[in-house]
Amino acid sequence: MTNPPRKKRPSKARDNLVYALVWLACFAPLVWLAWRGVMGELGANPIEKLVRELGVWGLRLLLVGLAITPAARIFKQPRLVRFRRTVGLFAFAYILLHLVSYVGVDLFFDWNQLWKDILKRPFITLGMLGFLLLIPLAVTSTNGWVIRMGRAAWSRLHRLVYLIVPLGVVHYYLLVKADHRPPIIYGAVFGALMAWRVWEGRRTQRAPT
Repeated sequence: MTNPPRKKRPSKARDNLVYALVWLACFAPLVWLAWRGVMGELGANPIEKLVRELGVWGLRLLLVGLAITPAARIFKQPRLVRFRRTVGLFAFAYILLHLVSYVGVDLFFDWNQLWKDILKRPFITLGMLGFLLLIPLAVTSTNGWVIRMGRAAWSRLHRLVYLIVPLGVVHYYLLVKADHRPPIIYGAVFGALMAWRVWEGRRTQRAPT
């Protein structure tokens, strides 16, 4: 009996091409925002629009990062998982730019006013908390940190994203004044992704060993 043929491993050139496409897809919203800003297409309050859009794209990329594992399992494409780090770091970059643009462009680096906003405005309190929790995830995203911490401890730390995303959703919901549909949709997507994880965990436990 002959052995079944091995699946051919994708070439390094193909891997590099896919990585480049992922980078371009993650970077494209920033280029699009910059272009709209130059062309004066950010509306009557461009600063507010810029700050908000940067935060929204950060939230979207966090959700994309959470969706990669279910997609990899459902479509039987385990190599998709390798893109989680890239997407997660881009999410952190957008959220960092969201904060920097708010502090620098909106507040003109008035740290006293920022502190007052954190204490008095709940949506800023929650947003800042989410950002602070995101920092250790970005710092420990390298393979070196996985080795230093051990896979189990590293995985436990990175489960903070399950708290960070709902903080971002509530931050967005409290921020908008009229149309709450986008944050509700993002909240529903997060709920679906978490429901899949619960279902998958129980299915794995019931599977025969």
